[in-house]
Amino acid sequence: MKYPDKYRMKKGPFATMDGDQKGLFFVRRGLGEIPLKVVASPPDGEWQHVSVSLPNKCPTWNEMCKIKELFWDDDETVMQLHVPTSQHINMHPFCLHLWRENNNEFKLPPSILVGLK
Repeated sequence: MKYPDKYRMKKGPFATMDGDQKGLFFVRRGLGEIPLKVVASPPDGEWQHVSVSLPNKCPTWNEMCKIKELFWDDDETVMQLHVPTSQHINMHPFCLHLWRENNNEFKLPPSILVGLK
């Protein structure tokens, strides 16, 4: 996992230092738009995780793709999960998450199920 220091919050109560494997990041969107708030959880040995939010709407697919590119390499697969309703935890109505398991490259479905290359 990568931690793009140029977007890192370096002052205030949530500040972290360049190179830390966790932190709060504000990723710019379009001119005059509120930046994406990204919280990178510290690695726990098994999972890599970021949460991505905006104050008044969910991030778009393209915005989530940008976060994936900033925090992971092109050849790495990360996922968004839709867990059973009984396991829902909603701390913020406009927050999405990206996950990657450290030591397990999960099986992907055949690409033909999405479309032709």
